[in-house]
Amino acid sequence: MRIAVAADERTGVADAVVAQLRRRGHEPLLHGALTEEERDDWAWASEAAARDVAEGRAAQGVVCCWTGTGASIAANKVPGARAALCADAETARGARRWNDANLLALSLRTTSEALLTEILDGWFEEGPSSEHDDVANIRHVEEIR
Repeated sequence: MRIAVAADERTGVADAVVAQLRRRGHEPLLHGALTEEERDDWAWASEAAARDVAEGRAAQGVVCCWTGTGASIAANKVPGARAALCADAETARGARRWNDANLLALSLRTTSEALLTEILDGWFEEGPSSEHDDVANIRHVEEIR
């Protein structure tokens, strides 16, 4: 699966995210500090990854900044992006199941490599719910302007 990945600096688990995605058989599309060609600030990098997802160049995305908050805010400004800031595996599972999140936001400060593995496991183990209420919530979120 092609996955857009953005980070505003190469610290914490920034490089580990890319390495783990590759080990899992995914193709990362790199943004921000992970490539020489782009501006590395969190707003620009996260927007680029979110646009990859929203416009179909990537199936999912991972956006990272020091807290993960700015990355998730910027990504969520892109129509069609549903970024979830996840600090543990259960939150990642829930974000995929109930929110049909298509971008995972991570903190470069608080996410250890062991925790990263657990979060990615939870993220990839779960898919969107087909329950009527869950689907209705996602449809409603898409209509909010």
